[in-house]
Order: sequence, then structure tokens, then C-alpha cells
Amino acid sequence: MEKCLLGLPSEVTVAYGRNQRKCLTADAILTIQDIQVELTERDALEIAVTTQETPVCFLALRWHLPIAEKALFLGDAWERSYGELQWRGMAPARLMPWYFLMQEKDVLTGFGVQTQPAAFAQWRVAPNSVELLLDVRNGRGGVRLNGRRLAVANVVAVRYSLQCQSPISAARQFCRLMCPRPLLPPGPVIGGNNWYYAYGDISRQSALTDCQYLRKLTEGASVPPYMVIDDGWQLRHSPCYNGGPWDAGNDRFPDMAALPLEMTASGIRPGVWLRPLLNRDSRIPDEWRLPVRDDTGAIISHRNALDPSRPEALTWIQEDIRRLVGWGFQLIKHDFTTYDLFGRWGFEMTAWPLDGTHSGFADQSRTAAEIVLGLYRAIRQAAGNALIIGCNTIGHLAAGLIHLSRTGDDTSGCSFDRTRRMGVNTLAFRICQHNTFFAMDADCVGVADSQAIPWECNRQWAELLAVSGTAFFTSVRPGVLSKEQLTEMRQFYHLAANGDTTAEPLDWLNNNLPGRWRVDGHETTFNWFQDNLEHFDLFS
Repeated sequence: MEKCLLGLPSEVTVAYGRNQRKCLTADAILTIQDIQVELTERDALEIAVTTQETPVCFLALRWHLPIAEKALFLGDAWERSYGELQWRGMAPARLMPWYFLMQEKDVLTGFGVQTQPAAFAQWRVAPNSVELLLDVRNGRGGVRLNGRRLAVANVVAVRYSLQCQSPISAARQFCRLMCPRPLLPPGPVIGGNNWYYAYGDISRQSALTDCQYLRKLTEGASVPPYMVIDDGWQLRHSPCYNGGPWDAGNDRFPDMAALPLEMTASGIRPGVWLRPLLNRDSRIPDEWRLPVRDDTGAIISHRNALDPSRPEALTWIQEDIRRLVGWGFQLIKHDFTTYDLFGRWGFEMTAWPLDGTHSGFADQSRTAAEIVLGLYRAIRQAAGNALIIGCNTIGHLAAGLIHLSRTGDDTSGCSFDRTRRMGVNTLAFRICQHNTFFAMDADCVGVADSQAIPWECNRQWAELLAVSGTAFFTSVRPGVLSKEQLTEMRQFYHLAANGDTTAEPLDWLNNNLPGRWRVDGHETTFNWFQDNLEHFDLFS
């Protein structure tokens, strides 16, 4: 492992209690009242904190470093990205979650925390300093460690020469350094999903028709495809509700236990979607849900979502996952966990996933990040041999606990503008996480009908996905593709199933929707703007 180039910071600020804070000159051990902060220099800079009674909220570390005036910076996102990722010049007010890359001339430097930290972490760069901010709160209040030593985060920072490698190659090396133990699928992942043409209007029969059509699209592929039954199968599904219970299907899915066998009989590996934290099962007590506290800290009500800091709630979630696997589903896609825990999408999280109104969790002795990790670990354990796709998951916490990550927000079967913003952007700027954190799922090629999106646009998106080496999913209304289009799509599935091509963006330093890509050593150009105003969503 490369030696962290940062060393001890110049100073450390600790925020604790009720908006108290103190800045200290950094040393190996820092003490404030009953709070002790440890900074240990090994291959990584290890940060730990211990306190007996005083709640701890934040740690802020600053290193005084000269930053090149013309350097460019690329940060990550709290959970999925939303079309916003791009290289930028210095912006001292900009906060960059988890890690950032700095490129100047022929050098790329990575600064980050290793995956599965016990805190939410983000970085800030000013002309002469680099700062790491660590949120160890439980909610709006600090974590109550009660004497426990909390291993907060391990900081890594490495400089890579670009004289003999590309920026993407260097970024991949840095991601491997941040994630020592990724969880990866055994081979290429291809498949289908019914969301982007049906949007919940599905049934057992439509799912089986999807399987037959997917089998036609993947005929001769070297790996069998997955078909993911997305939102719409669950008992209480309605236009206004997409939560559980998850123990039975609705009247359109009368026998969920039999459906995987029917799907498997058609040569398809069955997959299923769920929203594990939203569940209106009448047997779940209110006390198992996220608490709402008044200013004194007393619990006065509960939110809708289950509280994964409660062992009983976690056990319930595991039983739901085991049931789906027991029915025969070989892929579990869990969704909405970040939104259900924190009440906000990633693009709304400024500056932190936790806002000032969040009452925290029932167990206040663990940080919010630790509780999220506990949820992901519980799902991983319950899933057994099934593949896990995390959607709306916090990638830096989920790495090592999910096989695949939906790294961007939803693409579309109706609006190509949404597909290029969410799909192309996340593929370009997070592809360094593919097979280093998890297998990357940049989302589907959506084909709702033959008119909504020009085929040339979807064809290019399908081609890029197929040659990228990442997961390849389509969401195609059965029968909508022409004979020629079906032939092309089958070729893309074959490319993706072989898994022996790679792609990396070339013009990503100055274009957040890169059109020039290196595919297996050869430059390929994509025109993401072949649609026209007839197809452009002017109201999005």
C-alpha cells in the first residue's frame, strides 16, 4: 500500500456538546475535556476518537499545502450522482464527499477516506490548504460513545504520474486503495428491467413476456441474463405508495413464490426490487420506526421508515430479504434506503446527509454512518448467494457489501435528455469505481416505444454501456424494436456478456457529457445530441 503523502494535519478542530468547538495544533493524541482524538500514521492516517460523556459532532482536519493555481478537481457524490459530476477549477466553497482527484499537468493526486468509515466525510480545497470534515453525529446531536473508541476513518492520499498511464487508470488505482475488499459479481452482469417502459404497470404475465423477449435479445450470449421485476409487484402497491409489506404480491402477482421458477424455466435468472425501510405491515410497532424528538430529546412521535438501529427492525428487514431469496430470486435490488433514512435526495444534501431537523436514531451510541453500515451488512448477510444491487445507496459505505451499485439517478425510456444527463455523466465520472468498489450499474437503456426516443440516441447509449465493461441492463417494451434494432441490441448484449472490452472518457476534463472515448485502445466518438427539440423535454 502506498504511503499517505499527507502526514499529520496542521490543526484539528473538534465540535462537541451544544455547538462547542475547539481548534488545536495537531499531535498524535489530542484531549478536550473527556474527548480524546488519536491520529496514527501508518500506511493510512488513522483517525479515532474516544469520549466518556460528551457528545461529539464533527472533526475537521486541515493540512497547509501549496495548491497549483491551474489544477483541476473532481469530487464524488454522497450517494447516486445526478448529472452534476465534472472537473472544475478551484472553488474553496465547494464540498466534495468522500474523496477528490486533483490533476495538474502530468500528475494526478487522490485524497480520500477508505470505504466503510464510521463518519460522513467530505473535503474542501483552498489555495494553500486541504481540509477533511468528518460528521460523527447520530442525528442533529452528537454521538454518545460512552467510553467506546470509535475508529472514525482512514485517510489516504497518493500522487500518480500520468506520463505512462491515463487519468482513469490512476483514478482506478486510487479507488482500489480506498476499497481494500470489494464485493464483486462472479462475472459480467447483463439483463432486463421493466421500469423504464412500464413504470409500475406490470403483472405476472407481463413479467413472463419480458423474460421471453429478453431471451430473444440475449440469444447466444455467453452468460444468462437477469430479469428484474421492479416496483409494482408488492401487495399494497398504488400510484401513491411503493412500500411493503414484502411477504406477498398483489392481485396481479398472485403467487410470488412460483414466479421465479417460471422465469428460470425460460432461461432467465430472476431478480426483484424492494424498498426495505418503508413498510406498513400492521404487525410492526411504531417504536421500530425512526424517532422524532423534541428539543429536550424526548421521543414524541415516529417517522414512516424503519429504524435500522433497532435490532428488531433489522431482523424484520432480514426476514424480508431471506423470503425473497427463498422464493428463488437470485438478484435483490434494494432501493430508497438513503432517502428513507435522511429524508433527502443526494442533490439536496448540502452540506451533509443529516440536516438540522433529523432526530437521529433510537440507538444514539453509534454514528449515523455506522448505522447505515449495519443496515447494509444485515442485507448482505440475509441475501446469501444472491447478487445485491444497491440503488439510492451511499456508495462509499456500501462498497464491499453490495455487488453492484446504481451509481447515477434514473435514466429514462421517454426522455433522452434525462438518460444522457444521468447515465452518460455517471458512467464517465465514476467508472473508476467499477470493479474497485463494486460492479457499476449506470442504469438502463430505456425503450418505452418507437417514438419517445430516437433510436440513434438509444443505440449510442447501448453501445457505450456494452463496451464499458459495466453492467448492461435494458428496459424494452416487448415487440417495440424493429428487426434491425433487435439485431443491434443482440450484438450489444453479446459484447457486454463477453466482458472483455474497456472504455474511458477522453474529453472529460472540459465536457461533463464526454463524447470522445477510448474503447480497447481505439478512439470512438459519440454524439449525445442527435435528438432535436421535438424530443427535448423543455419542462424537465
